[in-house]
Amino acid sequence: MGKFFNPDSPIMRFLSRMTDLLWLNVLVLICCIPVVTAGAALTAMNYVCLKLVRGKEGYIANDFFRSFKRNFKQATLIWIVVLLISIILGFDYWYLLFSKMIETPMWLVVALGIATLFILSCVVMVFPVLSHFENTIRGTVKNSFLIGIFQLPKTVLMILLWAVPPVFWLASPQLAPLSWFFWFSLPGYLGALLYHKTFLKFEPEEAVASGDMEWTVSETKEEENVIQEAGEIHESQDNT
Repeated sequence: MGKFFNPDSPIMRFLSRMTDLLWLNVLVLICCIPVVTAGAALTAMNYVCLKLVRGKEGYIANDFFRSFKRNFKQATLIWIVVLLISIILGFDYWYLLFSKMIETPMWLVVALGIATLFILSCVVMVFPVLSHFENTIRGTVKNSFLIGIFQLPKTVLMILLWAVPPVFWLASPQLAPLSWFFWFSLPGYLGALLYHKTFLKFEPEEAVASGDMEWTVSETKEEENVIQEAGEIHESQDNT
């Protein structure tokens, strides 16, 4: 029993992590209630999830609201665009499924499916990228699209992870309330496990990149050393 209650035991670490994700999910749900703030909430969630994956977690609520406040403007504008695109795609699929006026060409169905895949690849990456890298909205969207394509198999898996809660809700309405406990945070955390190594490949480029591909890591206390080291390397190269 002593080993079971040891804080370093696998079971206790698992329970601690699930508690963190449950609390994080509550914060996301509350901040998504006004709908328009959902983009900032998802950005803050991804910020916390990446810290959890990298073992740099602090206070969940403090980290969440710090990112929420810092990225609110950009995240909200991006979220509005995502909503508009979602409405357009929803109308397109509704038209294809329920319109009996004309026969839909197969090439149009395939084209719409490919376009949807590319759009979803960008959408599932845009809030993680915004939470971790500082850039313009245009640069963030462009980099999200590129990184989504760069790790396409993982991106597709991330899309499927986000699809699990609503599918579970539709398949088993009786158990639907249980899915709300981890509706956002669990797919977000599992997604961070998939993309965090990809982010590491871009972080060192922050000191020398420019333009739309400027990968500037968001300034957090634990990441300041990385930024400082990159700056010192760049300065030493200039002196030589």
